[in-house]
Amino acid sequence: MPLLYYIRHGETDWNVESRLQGRRDIPINARGRAQARQSGEILRELIARDGVDATSLDFVASPLVRARETMELVRATLGLDAKAYGVDPRLAEVAFGAWEGFTSAELGQRFPDAYAKRETDKWHFTPPQGESYAAASIRTRAWYGALTRDTVAVAHGGTLRGLVVQLGIATLDHAPFLDVSQGVVYVIEPGSIARYA
Repeated sequence: MPLLYYIRHGETDWNVESRLQGRRDIPINARGRAQARQSGEILRELIARDGVDATSLDFVASPLVRARETMELVRATLGLDAKAYGVDPRLAEVAFGAWEGFTSAELGQRFPDAYAKRETDKWHFTPPQGESYAAASIRTRAWYGALTRDTVAVAHGGTLRGLVVQLGIATLDHAPFLDVSQGVVYVIEPGSIARYA
């Protein structure tokens, strides 16, 4: 399989407030823009180290604005046309449905039984009008399986959590709690993931 350089979108105000974003189109904030540029600099160092020409890579982002803004800053940092990249809906964040916009504390107060159920099995739990990590991981695996060359992807924490289970890198019990940082680059090969900050 091709090498995957994976970047989580930069910080949003909802990240700061610990709100579930899911499919809500929340833009990145000033810190998020700095993180995106930092990811671009890390990526530039990685591909230089590996003797890779940036123009030989595929670039693809989630359709959500926070991922697209991040991708454009990453590409600009690499000296590439900021807008010349693909978008794939299979990279969209896990949908939290009716729970989007709430913090964990708010969910625990408003929906204590459902929230407690989620905490016992985050991988399989489906919020109202949302999707489970298990379901999201299937579409992410389909996207990964279609890669034909080394790729830079900008997407989301939930998307990466689903992918690492499908690739046998993390267990379904561990993956929902995996910390997916902003302002870093993850390099994924079959069976392994490395984090560069």
